Amino acid sequence: MAVIPVELAGRSYEVRVGSGLLADVAAQCGKLLRKNRVPIVTDSNVAAHWRDTVEGSLRAGGFEPRWLVLAPGEGAKSWSVLEEVMDWLLAEEVERGDHVLALGGGVVGDLTGFTAAILKRGCGFIQLPTTLLAQVDSSVGGKTAINTSAGKNLVGAFHQPSLVLADLDALTTLPAREMRAGYAEVIKYGILGDQAFFEWCEANGADVVSGVVAAQEYAVTESVKAKARIVAEDERETTGMRALLNLGHTFGHALEAQTGFSDRLLHGEGVALGMVLAARYSARQGYISDGDAERVAAAIGASGLPTEIAPLGLNCDGRALVAHMLHDKKMDAGTLPFVLLRGIGEAFLDRAVSLDDVGDFLDGQLQRR
Repeated sequence: MAVIPVELAGRSYEVRVGSGLLADVAAQCGKLLRKNRVPIVTDSNVAAHWRDTVEGSLRAGGFEPRWLVLAPGEGAKSWSVLEEVMDWLLAEEVERGDHVLALGGGVVGDLTGFTAAILKRGCGFIQLPTTLLAQVDSSVGGKTAINTSAGKNLVGAFHQPSLVLADLDALTTLPAREMRAGYAEVIKYGILGDQAFFEWCEANGADVVSGVVAAQEYAVTESVKAKARIVAEDERETTGMRALLNLGHTFGHALEAQTGFSDRLLHGEGVALGMVLAARYSARQGYISDGDAERVAAAIGASGLPTEIAPLGLNCDGRALVAHMLHDKKMDAGTLPFVLLRGIGEAFLDRAVSLDDVGDFLDGQLQRR
């Protein structure tokens, strides 16, 4: 088991990466579980695979698991489901010193974390991420949120978990498409800040997606280490360092919004397309070569992730996509910073991007086949 500390003043916690962690959840959580009753939020897909395992471990440890099983999908990150989770936790008499377990992917983690952030002005929670995307990204760093009609993740809070258990066994139950979507967030760490890791991904990405355990363990561990370093330096995106983690997200969220935050485009697929667009726009601006931009696209495409917009059949122009960007939570004084590249492994924040030019660029991308 790898143990990666997330170093925050007075609120440091561990991310543990390995196999068998869900089967050992009672011992892993240790003193964090103050009461016999342990509230767990999950969805029906995850429950079908892991409820019995987690239930068995907790009962063997003398605990009484209490379950809230939600419908799966992005639709759970809504006001109505937030209210449902809140009312359930209040009925379970959760106190500020208690911990809620979030068993699932990014949707369950974001929703449960945000509920914990505002329940009685903040109670504890433990992340039990079951997807590759959640293990390497959303479970680490304390960003919690729900979606609104205006856009994705616009209502939320920074609220750090007390512990993250990334069980590699959970990846064996993922559909291939979900594995690919999660891999987008793995290769992101190489593209934005570590050329050597990008080159490792070029050589080993197919093994990560296909289920080679050693490759998955290295990918998850190195990704968590990278995110932990950035979060420790810039927890709330005040210096700009943590903003680099948004590589691909501004373009990607616009595409997700245009597809109605539906299964037409999973979040990781949107990020993958967004990183390709960020690389190509960086080349358009003269920051990197066209060759480097297409090297990024090739590395992403080699894992089976999308690299072109046209197959989505969006039936819109570039300005419609830019309109979605105007709701981006990173808007500041009427401008939108973009994470672009000066090289593979060298991302930076460009605060002087013309949205009109972005619209023209996207018009061209919409025509690519």
